[in-house]
Amino acid sequence: MPPDPRHVTILLCTLNGAAFLREQLASYLRQTHGNWSLWVSDDGSTDGTGDILAAFARDHGRANGGAHDIRLLRGPGRGGSAANFLSLLGHPDLPPGLVALSDQDDIWLPGKLARALRCIPAGAAEPVIYSAQSFYIDGAGRRIGGSRPPPGAPVFATAMLQNVLAGHSMVLNAQALALVRAAGQPPVPFHDWWLTLLVTAAGGRAVLDRRRVLLYRQHGGNVMGAPGGLRAGLRRASLVLAQDYGTWVAANARALQAAAPLLPAPQRATVAAFLAAPRRAGPGRIALLRRLGLRRQGWRATAVVYLAALLGRV
Repeated sequence: MPPDPRHVTILLCTLNGAAFLREQLASYLRQTHGNWSLWVSDDGSTDGTGDILAAFARDHGRANGGAHDIRLLRGPGRGGSAANFLSLLGHPDLPPGLVALSDQDDIWLPGKLARALRCIPAGAAEPVIYSAQSFYIDGAGRRIGGSRPPPGAPVFATAMLQNVLAGHSMVLNAQALALVRAAGQPPVPFHDWWLTLLVTAAGGRAVLDRRRVLLYRQHGGNVMGAPGGLRAGLRRASLVLAQDYGTWVAANARALQAAAPLLPAPQRATVAAFLAAPRRAGPGRIALLRRLGLRRQGWRATAVVYLAALLGRV
């Protein structure tokens, strides 16, 4: 099979990532798909991250005779990782086409980009968002497990209440990128959840790859952590029952309502009805979710969110 000619822009957001950044940058150079450029948005690092990025651009950037276009940008400096990624996705000079999101402390396996391109049809007319699985590593790079794929790819009805696509492995096609840019940069809690929700709400397609394509470093800064296992499941259940979860869901819904002109009429109506109903404890809130068809993947996860609704958490 001839190599895929499509170009991919890697979007990397950094903040004090000097400890592991060199390993991630080196993994880009080992990709079997070599037609990529790199855009980096740094959110004010003070630990040497900037020096590492400057050296990488000097050694491998096209401006210095290297093979790749490398752009180093200053991030918004507020709003965390979500704001940084959305700022980069919305940069006015970002070229159209495929984009691959990257964390600063992971390691991509050599076939990561090539695998994504095989899973995203070149002729797709609709927005497509892709995500894959990962091996887990500790701070020393030792493998300590791996992600388990969810039951299926998300659809709008589940993406309203749950994100199952990992942002560190996401690739968006040109249509998905254009959609994201048209929606602007809303104040959402998690960029990967927002991207999944927006694409599925607009009638796009989510591609869930069950193959492990990168090494995902586990550390205290992982907000959601590894998605597999009993402990992770219990942690997710506790998050759903906490106040923060309802705040996250509401923030996403408000962002989606602001992007209503980009959505089909049924999705617009669902979002409007969800936001219009008062968030009160009691069975009426469960009835609302059922009437709108909103759920999480699997009956256990849906039961937990119904309990959260009964308690007025969502």
